[in-house]
Amino acid sequence: MLAVLALITVAVLALTQLTLVVIPVLIALVLAAAISPLVGLMRRRGMPSLLATVIALVTLVAVLAGVVWLVAAAVVAQWASLREQALEGFTQLQDYVQGLPFEITEEQIQSVQDSALELLQSNAVSSGALAGASQTFDFVAGFVIFVVVLFFFLKDGPQIWEFMLRPFEGARYERGRRIGHSTVGTLGGYVRGTAIVAAADAIFIGIGLAIVGVPLALPLAVLVFLLAFIPLVGATLAGVLAALVALVALGPVEALIVVGIVVLVNQLEGNFLQPVVMARTLSLHPLVILVALTAGTVLVGLTGAVLAVPIAASIWGAIQVWDGPNQPAWFARKKDRSLA
Repeated sequence: MLAVLALITVAVLALTQLTLVVIPVLIALVLAAAISPLVGLMRRRGMPSLLATVIALVTLVAVLAGVVWLVAAAVVAQWASLREQALEGFTQLQDYVQGLPFEITEEQIQSVQDSALELLQSNAVSSGALAGASQTFDFVAGFVIFVVVLFFFLKDGPQIWEFMLRPFEGARYERGRRIGHSTVGTLGGYVRGTAIVAAADAIFIGIGLAIVGVPLALPLAVLVFLLAFIPLVGATLAGVLAALVALVALGPVEALIVVGIVVLVNQLEGNFLQPVVMARTLSLHPLVILVALTAGTVLVGLTGAVLAVPIAASIWGAIQVWDGPNQPAWFARKKDRSLA
C-alpha cells in the first residue's frame, strides 16, 4: 500500500508540472465524451467519420465564440452606465465611512487612493503584466492542443482505446472495455446533465436580474452557467457576485431581491431538476465531492475545481464495473464469500 501511494503521489506531482499538456487533454476528453453521441448519430445516418467530426468540432467552437461575443458586446454596451453607477456607489460608501463614530479624515482617504495609484505604477504590476503575457501564451498553446486532441478523440476515440488495450487478453481485456465504456458514459452524462442544470439556472436567474434592472444581466447569467460546473460552491459564488453588482448599481433592496431570486432558483434546481437529470450520473456522497473539489483546486486551481468531480465520478464508475457490468468489486467479493 505504501508503494502504491508513493507511486500515485509521484504521478500526481508529475502531472501538476505538465499542466500545459495534461489540462487540455483532460478537457478534450470530457467534452469528447459529452458530444460523442452527436458524432455517433451523424455516422449512423451515413455521414463520413471525418465530416461528422469536423461538423461537431466547428459547432462547439462556434457556440463558445458566440457566447464570448455576446458577453463582450453586453459589457461594452453597458460599461459606461456601470462605471457611473460604481463611482456613485463609491461616493456613497465614502460618505458612509465619514459618518462613522470614529473619525476618518479626507487625508486618510486620499492616502489610501495614493497608495493604490502607487501600486498600479509599481514594478510589481509590471512584472504581473509580464506574467500575464506568459499566461496568455500558455492559454493559446493549450487551446491549440485542446482543439487538436479533441478532434482526434472525436474521430478515433474507440480506436485509440482499443490500441491501449492491445497488451491485455481475456478477462483483463473485457475489464478494460467495461472501464472505457463506463468512463465515457459517466463523463458525458455528467457534462450534459450539468449543462442542462446550468442552463436552467442561467436562464431563470438572468430573467430575474433583467426584471430587477441589474446591469450586465447577460454576462452575469453566463457566469452563473459557467460557475454551475463547480459543485457545491459555484452557485453561491455566482449569487454573491450578482448581489454585489446589484448593491453597487441599484441599492440594498434590489440586492436582497437578487439574493432571493438566486436562492429560489437554486432550491428549485436542487430539489426538482438536478435529481432527475443527475441521479444516474453523479452518485457520489457530498463529502467525496467536497474532498475531490478541494484537492483539484489545490493542485490545479479553477480548472481542477471543474474537472475534479467528473474525474472522481468516472473513477467510482470504473470501480463499479471492475468485476462485471454494473457490479462493484466489493459486492462481487461479498457474493463469492456468501456462496462459499
